[in-house]
Amino acid sequence: MARLEEAVDAYRAALTEWTRERVPLNWAGTQNNLANALWALGARASGTARLEEAVDAYRAALTEWTRERVPLDWAATQNNLGNALWALGARASGTARLEEAVDAYRAALLERTRARVPLDWAGTQNNLGNALQTLGARASGTARLEEAVDAHRAALSELTRERVPLDWAATQNNLGAALWALGERASGTAWLEEAVDAYRAALLELTRERVPLDWATTQNNLGAALRTLGARESGTTRLEEAVDAYRAALTEWTRECVPLNWALTQNNFGAALQALGERASGTARLEEAVDAYRASLTEWTRERVPLDWAMSQNNLAIALLTLAERMSDRGLLSEALAAVDGALEVYTEAGAEFYIEKVTSLRERILTALSR
Repeated sequence: MARLEEAVDAYRAALTEWTRERVPLNWAGTQNNLANALWALGARASGTARLEEAVDAYRAALTEWTRERVPLDWAATQNNLGNALWALGARASGTARLEEAVDAYRAALLERTRARVPLDWAGTQNNLGNALQTLGARASGTARLEEAVDAHRAALSELTRERVPLDWAATQNNLGAALWALGERASGTAWLEEAVDAYRAALLELTRERVPLDWATTQNNLGAALRTLGARESGTTRLEEAVDAYRAALTEWTRECVPLNWALTQNNFGAALQALGERASGTARLEEAVDAYRASLTEWTRERVPLDWAMSQNNLAIALLTLAERMSDRGLLSEALAAVDGALEVYTEAGAEFYIEKVTSLRERILTALSR
């Protein structure tokens, strides 16, 4: 962070002499460089202030780096502007910033053509796919998600394994995420099977030895796709594979290294174990699920990430209820009630009507079980 702050200061110093009036193209290039440093800072910091500054600097650069004067520099800055807007949009509610990001990427592609700069074209297609996927996750229907899949597949036509293996793998991971999101909304399993294939392709190059945290990310994503598949299929094979993927992710996404990612995977791990436990006799898997949810709650705290905490509390309550019913254990029912009450309180404070309805229904089930 310190070096990036120094870079920001240096670029701002340069702009005191490289003025727009005196050297407009140098001024624009420095505005773009300043924005790159601000974007890198913003990506590492909480809040949005640095990202907002980056957007302003990119837009300043575009007042002189015009399409007519320097078409490829204009396109590169449009791509960079898209990245900053996408990062902002991912942190904000609503879709305005994400729509602006899509517009910026599409503008970039007017000059960053496949024929002229194939790898830059592919990189922007991948970025476009990410923005469309984030938009699609917030919208009803599947149109944006299908566009995201098309953009990632376009990117892969140039970002090949032979030419740029790590970029190919990262794009396969992104493609898998868009396919998984589609698969969750569609009936059947076709999209989900394709998502699993894309994640497994990514892992051919995103290896634990080479890029351990990226490998863990993709293992976590693979686990999610396998868990969704397993929920739709009979048997437990896919769910067991999901458990294995989550366990793999946790070997690198450790609590010490990336505590919030570790908590996310613990929660997901718990969900896969719970699904297995519901299909099996005995209580071993359900007990493991409870342990995983409780682990997640040590980092997903109410103070730090209240909605994630509420989600994990709700999941814990479901697992405890199922376990209590198998063991005829009223103590576990009381724990389930405490967990669901905590989740309900947070969802009520947030005005999350959809979740309030679900959690209230679960609470009624627990109270009914306690009254027997």
